[in-house]
Amino acid sequence: AGCEKEPSSYMWIYILLGNMLRGIGETPITPLGISYLDDFAKEENVPVYVACLHTIAMMGPMFGFLLGSLCAKLYVDIGFVDPGSITITPQDSRWVGAWWLGFLIGGATSFLSAIPFCFLPRSLKKPEEANKDKTSHGLLESTGAVRNKLSPGKTKPRKWSLMLKGKLLGNRMYFTFLCCSLLQFSGFIGFLTYKPKYMEQQYGQSTSKSNFLIGMTSLPPVGLGIFLGGLIMKKYKMGIIGAAKFSIIMSFLSYVISLLHFFVGCDNYVVAGMTVSYE
Repeated sequence: AGCEKEPSSYMWIYILLGNMLRGIGETPITPLGISYLDDFAKEENVPVYVACLHTIAMMGPMFGFLLGSLCAKLYVDIGFVDPGSITITPQDSRWVGAWWLGFLIGGATSFLSAIPFCFLPRSLKKPEEANKDKTSHGLLESTGAVRNKLSPGKTKPRKWSLMLKGKLLGNRMYFTFLCCSLLQFSGFIGFLTYKPKYMEQQYGQSTSKSNFLIGMTSLPPVGLGIFLGGLIMKKYKMGIIGAAKFSIIMSFLSYVISLLHFFVGCDNYVVAGMTVSYE
């Protein structure tokens, strides 16, 4: 009874708010960044640029796992306790690594990398449209003037429900892509979440080494695959139908190879009180 007590720390609230703010800050770069590339880049170069964007995005978790591996080797109270007074090692089950250090390093790096975005121009010129600027600008001005004459009153703001139903959920291609992405990322996140713990339990690896192995083996092939997919789409100049067929073939091969995971594994550890009796 003396070992049981109610948790009194509310530090988890700061972690929750910090992750929420981080997610809000990271979200615009993908939809707005892809739109930026699509609007101001040559059509045949867009797949490569988008592939590079997603490849760099996959390299982030890889370096994150490597950073987590390094931080896990450091004691959680580093800087506040004498390292010579620590009598346990990272292989000890009681060891807690400096998990908070990665947030500070990652946050400072994200802040510094966000500064160059402030100097990007609001719009760029496409090379093939450089000679059409004056004509396009005049056409837009005349179209806007006619529109103002035809509808002098203020337009009513559209409701989010109508926009969601008409523009997003009403688009069959977008809705299908949304469902596929949901299923794909659900499986990938589950695999990435439980794989470190599986390696720790089944192979006796430390948290630090598990993160290191995952960062070096799991994520680089994904980034390489995204980049190669963009190059293939550019080389063969795939349209929407061609890209859909290419995606179906690659996804099918991926799922077939993933079935091999069912034949690879170790027996579960016997745990007293759960899988076997205390006797």
